[in-house]
Amino acid sequence: MVAYTVVPHYPTMYFEGAVILTAAEAARVEKEWHQQAQTMVDAVQEEAHRHSVKAKAITGKGAISESIIKAAKKYKCDLIVMASHGRKGISRVLLGSETLDVLTHSHVPVLVLR
Repeated sequence: MVAYTVVPHYPTMYFEGAVILTAAEAARVEKEWHQQAQTMVDAVQEEAHRHSVKAKAITGKGAISESIIKAAKKYKCDLIVMASHGRKGISRVLLGSETLDVLTHSHVPVLVLR
């Protein structure tokens, strides 16, 4: 089993009224996100080991759906299991759907948990 999560890059698009961070501040935020992500996948790995399941805890960086698909290929996964927020309407259009992108572009079967 591969416990995998992706740390996205800090957004660089700026809208009127948005708080703009310096490059150093954005790097600090990304580092914090990476540490949180690593803690999460490490916990999954530990739980798997408690149940005698071999597992790897891995974090990726960058575009979420693309990173998930590449990791599934790299680690020769038989199945991708991912959660869906279940957004509907305008929030789905505005926020996009990483799950939908993985479902659309992956050559590995995808199980979506809601």
